[in-house]
Amino acid sequence: MRIGVVSDTHNNLANVARIVELFNTAGVERVIHTGDITQAKTLRLFGELDCPLVGVYGNNDERGPLGEAADEMGIELHDGPLHLEWDGRRIVVVHDPRALADALRPEHHVALHGHTHRRVVDRCKDSIVFNPGECAGHMAGSNAVGVLELGTLAAELLTF
Repeated sequence: MRIGVVSDTHNNLANVARIVELFNTAGVERVIHTGDITQAKTLRLFGELDCPLVGVYGNNDERGPLGEAADEMGIELHDGPLHLEWDGRRIVVVHDPRALADALRPEHHVALHGHTHRRVVDRCKDSIVFNPGECAGHMAGSNAVGVLELGTLAAELLTF
């Protein structure tokens, strides 16, 4: 299963439109947002995805309006940590990587986070900690989202 990973979109609507295009072209089956969507108008753009979106709230998210928009659109947003099991892989999702100290367990294969706007791809045996990094910036070529192949835990960066 190929999943898209995105974080810290911070209302950059032009970039979110491009992110949706990238994920739709990449044929991901699900997308995980690791927080800081910020406003409902940004979440509505993610409604153009060809697959379901699930995510966690970040420290800059307007929870009330975001939660209402998510409910209207059938998008799942949760307080972290979010624990998932997809394609036989156990996944934990948080916004702030410091939360991994309490949330990460030996049985997790995948740990996803955002918050830092810095790319992280840390592998250890049969697990990965992944943050594709900055995607809300305004400098072309420095923005990125990730595609993670759950079967092999191969991480790919899609830059724009």
